[in-house]
Amino acid sequence: MIREIITYPNKLLRTVSSNVENFDEELHTLLDDMWDTMIASNGVGLAAIQVAVPKNILIISLPDINDEQKKEDLIEAINPRITHKDGEIVFNEGCLSVPGYHEEVKRANHVVVEYQDRNGNHHKMECEGFLAVAWQHEMDHLKGHLFIEKLSIIKRKKFEKEYKKRTKIRKIK
Repeated sequence: MIREIITYPNKLLRTVSSNVENFDEELHTLLDDMWDTMIASNGVGLAAIQVAVPKNILIISLPDINDEQKKEDLIEAINPRITHKDGEIVFNEGCLSVPGYHEEVKRANHVVVEYQDRNGNHHKMECEGFLAVAWQHEMDHLKGHLFIEKLSIIKRKKFEKEYKKRTKIRKIK
């Protein structure tokens, strides 16, 4: 089932998510719905808070060499935490909760992440580049942060100006 993605400036996006304790059918349904929602919205990652569920859950699905996203390649991460990060990369990011806006963001190029899967099994993943950026972006959501907070003051003011302009246009229509 496709769920509604909440968008900026919805205050719920500022919520710090809590850990999952029950690895049950309700969790499995949420994960399946998040996949359907992310794919329908042309995303590569989605945090549960973006569908109004304040739990430490995220999914990531990077396109393969044929630009396809396959469910068997999906990363489902429950209660994730970054245990190490280093290096630096600047990446042009967008966000399903900040539609229509992309900007370069500086992040760590290399991360090590520990998390649980839908059945509660523990995993550890080491990654770099685009996948490391996706992890950090989605992890920020779980802490109540959006990528626009990482922008310089000048770029943040530009974003706010564009956002106000777009919302005015929507109200007029």
